[in-house]
Amino acid sequence: MFDIQEELKKLPDKPGVYLMHDKNDEIIYVGKAIVLKNRVRQYFQSSRNQTAKIRKMVSQIAYFEYIITGSELEALVLECNLIKEHRPKYNTMLKDDKNYPYIKVTVNEEYPRVLFARTMKRDKAKYYGPYTSAGAVKDTIELVRKIYKIRCCNRRLPKDIGKERPCLYYHMNQCKAPCQGYISGEEYKDSIKKAIDFLKGNYKDVVLKLEEKMMDAASQMEFEQAAEYRDLIASVKQISEKQNINQSDMEDQDVIGLAKAKEEAVAAVFSIRNGKLLGREHYHMTGVEDSTMEEIMTAFVKQLYSGTPFLPREIILQYPIEEEEIIQKWLSEKKGRKVTIAVPKKGKRHNLMELAYKNASAVLIQDSERIRREEKKTMGAMRELSELLGIPEIHRLEAFDISNTNGFENVASMVVFEDGRKKPRDYRKFKMKTVNGPDDYRSMEEVLTRRFLHGQRVLSERGGEKDEYDSFTKFPDVIMMDGGKGQVNVALKVLEDLHLSIPVCGMVKDDNHRTRGLYYNNEEILFPRGSEAFHMITRLQDEAHRFAIEYHKNLRGKTQIRSVLDEIKGVGPERRKALMRHFKDIQKIKEASVEELTQVDSITEKVAEEIYGFFHES
Repeated sequence: MFDIQEELKKLPDKPGVYLMHDKNDEIIYVGKAIVLKNRVRQYFQSSRNQTAKIRKMVSQIAYFEYIITGSELEALVLECNLIKEHRPKYNTMLKDDKNYPYIKVTVNEEYPRVLFARTMKRDKAKYYGPYTSAGAVKDTIELVRKIYKIRCCNRRLPKDIGKERPCLYYHMNQCKAPCQGYISGEEYKDSIKKAIDFLKGNYKDVVLKLEEKMMDAASQMEFEQAAEYRDLIASVKQISEKQNINQSDMEDQDVIGLAKAKEEAVAAVFSIRNGKLLGREHYHMTGVEDSTMEEIMTAFVKQLYSGTPFLPREIILQYPIEEEEIIQKWLSEKKGRKVTIAVPKKGKRHNLMELAYKNASAVLIQDSERIRREEKKTMGAMRELSELLGIPEIHRLEAFDISNTNGFENVASMVVFEDGRKKPRDYRKFKMKTVNGPDDYRSMEEVLTRRFLHGQRVLSERGGEKDEYDSFTKFPDVIMMDGGKGQVNVALKVLEDLHLSIPVCGMVKDDNHRTRGLYYNNEEILFPRGSEAFHMITRLQDEAHRFAIEYHKNLRGKTQIRSVLDEIKGVGPERRKALMRHFKDIQKIKEASVEELTQVDSITEKVAEEIYGFFHES
């Protein structure tokens, strides 16, 4: 048994990282400390100065562990890695886990290529970026290939020169076919050098040269060629215009603005490379309800830069961060040169930061609208249902449906909606054990009995404590039956026999098989026109039906192929497949003669007679 107070006395007077665990051994919080003894003890002292979030987290701590490090910097690096690996629920978390795209030039190859890359590797290639838009990267690569006639194939050159015919790109005049030796290695490398110059932002020279070529082609009345150059010029200008910031005093910078509303925050990041704005990216953060803007910004900076291989020379922030000196030291060591962090109060940098903040606010407002719409469809629908039925609070709905074909393979489904959303992890399938034939009432009685008996048994074994991994220990607030009075009465009888008190509703459909209303307390309740509760119950009923039908079809297909054919002497899996491929269905196999059966690959006359006899002997 872990004695927290005793373990607090053993904490060392050293820097390190601490990990808080709950009773299920899950890591719920990771933090770092300059002095572990002082920092960890603070959580278990007076809670008066703690936020509600921290108090809730502390109430769930079953035990803690710690890792001693050599310095505060080592602790910071380890903390970032552990947060990324375990994603603890009480840490302020970055929702997005993106890999920024790069443009990769394989200068380590004899005949280099220009490629799209998601990660920067130590492979002697040159990388340009990271960029925030994968689409823009692909457009740029395509343009570079067209202008400089760069190959895009995977042929191993010069080893494979002359082995195969030139590809379509050569015939489209988009590659000079080094695979055929139509261009020397020196000429090709000169094209690559120009392509690299272009990727560094030298668009002006490219446009001038293309304009010269366009005019030259036009003067020689090669109008089709001139049109190609015209289109390339337009593409280059379009890409250069996207770089809408170009200040000589700005090199590699990230500008970060932050906006917060209730339990969510959005950070907007402007990536400026070589003085040019490459784009904007935004990130959502959760678990921020009791955090200050400085705390959120600190968590964001640590998580963002622990996951990206590229670091700018300057990071411009809207809010100061905690531990700025140690974070700046960490980033500088990671980059291999000094990284500065600034919170500007005026000037160009301040204007950029304000722009980033406005972008973050706009995204937060848009997402708030989306969240409100989603909340109306889910929690709002649950509240409507509560008012409709007169039940104080409804969070969990369980719906049941039976599926069979003339009693063949009786199955049932249980689907779960929590707070108006599907919870597929809690869905369950049932195959009847005691019911033969098409008896939906007895089938439903068996299903409900099995479902709730199992739940009661597990709860009893655990002393009334719910099992997170067994959804049967969570009883619904309302049971939804696919049917009217008859199905509801079956459910009520089962609940009475098990001494359970759970409201039961029947989901009633009209003559067109569309959800019409609910049967509850011996009366039919109609939904208000266009209500969210109506739409949610329709989704629930359709989902229960779909899940049951899907399971039934799966079992029926297996049974038709296996239970019949596998009983025949001499018919194994391979012959069974051959028969089904040839005849398509069981009925045609039943009707086939011995001669027709022997037409199937691998079916000998002896086996054909066995099959024929199986279906025709009384």
